[in-house]
Amino acid sequence: MPGSGSSGPGYLAGCLVQGLMPVLRRIDPETAHDLAISALERGLLAPVGGPCPAELACRVWDLDFANPLGLAAGFDKDARAPAALLGLGFGFVEVGSVTPRPQPGNPRPRLFRLTADRAVINRMGFNNHGIDAMAERLAAFRAGPDGAAVVGVNLGKNKDSADEVVDYVTGVERLGALASYLVVNVSSPNTPGLRTLQNRAPLTRLLAAVRTARDGLAESNHAGRRPPLLVKIAPDLGAEDLADVAQVVRELGLDGIIATNTTIARPDDLRDAQRGQGGGLSGAPLSGMARRTLAGLYRLTEGRVPLIGVGGIATAEDAYARIRAGAALVQFYSALVYEGPYLASRMAPRLAELIRRDGFSSVAEAVGADHR
Repeated sequence: MPGSGSSGPGYLAGCLVQGLMPVLRRIDPETAHDLAISALERGLLAPVGGPCPAELACRVWDLDFANPLGLAAGFDKDARAPAALLGLGFGFVEVGSVTPRPQPGNPRPRLFRLTADRAVINRMGFNNHGIDAMAERLAAFRAGPDGAAVVGVNLGKNKDSADEVVDYVTGVERLGALASYLVVNVSSPNTPGLRTLQNRAPLTRLLAAVRTARDGLAESNHAGRRPPLLVKIAPDLGAEDLADVAQVVRELGLDGIIATNTTIARPDDLRDAQRGQGGGLSGAPLSGMARRTLAGLYRLTEGRVPLIGVGGIATAEDAYARIRAGAALVQFYSALVYEGPYLASRMAPRLAELIRRDGFSSVAEAVGADHR
């Protein structure tokens, strides 16, 4: 069970890793990422100890979360280490994005640290081993001691796909029985044409087909239920487009929205020399944009659709602000580049303090508090 212990082997391992962070940041970022995944896969990072604060336990879509702090998609694209990642203190993990067929992604270099801005730019291009490889790994995970944990699957389309609907439906049919929840990713800026799927007509067509596939799964997932279906959107949508997304989600009865993916915008105050690289920007500069998008969606859906807040979250204060803005759950990834792999376990006690400070007894009570 993810915890927030401040002693024992997990804490000591965290101190060691934290001490090595300046060294790791001297390595090419994609190489450093690959080393991190390999270390997790081999069990070289000790799990944290102890239970999470009681205030952090939450229930969304009839799924139980030890805490609302999740790992965003993109870190473990191929479900190589979900159990190890949960052991670092995350309440849930999202794997992917995964495409039907394996693909190498865009040419390297394609991942850049903007250290001066506490940010990252990536143009990975959905590099992954494909759904068959993920299905094999997830089946092994579900059969293991942590198999009941919440692990969502983020679905993408192949770059050269002739029909994107077929790609997403294939992902649902192949991985739906193994996913705690499914995410339709139509917001990565690194696959040509993908973001146009957020427009109302193509989005409706796509999500209706995917929902039908989800509803028709012959077998429910590991917990005896059909997986909730979410869509992940970009932070760059205008007010009208955001309203369209909210309406489509409500009309089709989707289970949630993830706000947001990376941005194609480049704020004027970026300082790092890598700021001109192409791709999606994530990390601290995305925080305000992602929070505003989330708050807008909460208002548009009248708080009736569970939202996952992601983008620029690096502290317990960031996470709490996103919860108050309307997020039932939060995710982060880029912050790990600068804060180390045990960030979730360090954030949890402080997040519980913030919840208690404002007179709430649970995460659920704090969701959307800024709108009341």
